[in-house]
Amino acid sequence: MAADEDSQRIGDPAFLAALLDGQRRAIESVSVSLDSIERAAIAISERLEAGGRLVYLGAGSSGLIAIQDGAELPGTFGVDPARIVFLIAGGAERAHRIDGAAEDDRDAARGAIDGLGAMEGDVVVAVSASGSTPYTLSGAEAARAKGASLVALANRAGSPLLALADYPILLDTGREALQGSTRLGAGTAQKCALGLLSTLANARLGHVYRGLMVNVRPDNEKLRRRALDIISSIAGVDESAARRSLASAADDVKCAVLIASGAGPREKAQALLAQSRGDIGAALSRLNESAPCGA
Repeated sequence: MAADEDSQRIGDPAFLAALLDGQRRAIESVSVSLDSIERAAIAISERLEAGGRLVYLGAGSSGLIAIQDGAELPGTFGVDPARIVFLIAGGAERAHRIDGAAEDDRDAARGAIDGLGAMEGDVVVAVSASGSTPYTLSGAEAARAKGASLVALANRAGSPLLALADYPILLDTGREALQGSTRLGAGTAQKCALGLLSTLANARLGHVYRGLMVNVRPDNEKLRRRALDIISSIAGVDESAARRSLASAADDVKCAVLIASGAGPREKAQALLAQSRGDIGAALSRLNESAPCGA
């Protein structure tokens, strides 16, 4: 074994410890930005509730992390996929093959924003570790010029992307153990912050109740099992009743909860939800208030 090879092997535990320490610092960087994340989540929920689109904008590793967050929203929270847009350097469909040159393509970013038409009711979530990636920064500038609200996540204080944003979120992860990499501490902080951001926004939209995913779309066996557990837990019914309610509700979990709780047919459950703006807690309160005394 060569001497330098042996030295590297001996240093592996220390290098791993340094990498892990970077991950810990990444989470700590998110914890000090919770106020900023909350403000941004409120803005996202308001735009979505008003019918706007949620646009994820990024490049490289940051773009991949943005896609991961947004791609899970339809299944987890029932968000209409047509209202989630991914603008990723080199194209979202090829994001798994990171195109370094595309990260510098300002014209492509501006063209992608132009292709979205009017954006006054939309919210853009731009993600860039440096806060100065040309594609991301140019796209953010173009979106703001068209009236979109801008949420920005960056890992460098004083970066132009944060200065541009309506809702800046600084994730100060510091120096990486592997210098120049943005897929380690910076990526962990971005993943964590985006998860908090989108989950809180959807909770404010009524898609979370008592810590449960009440707007989940049960399109596979795992999610169907989860949906039945949610219905049983909230309505206090057994699995058989939960299954019947879910079938009556055409797989709409919120409707199924109301049906299992005594709302009657699907149309009545849908009306209760409409009156409550999709908030299952408020709909259940209305149902209980309308129940005959002693029922």
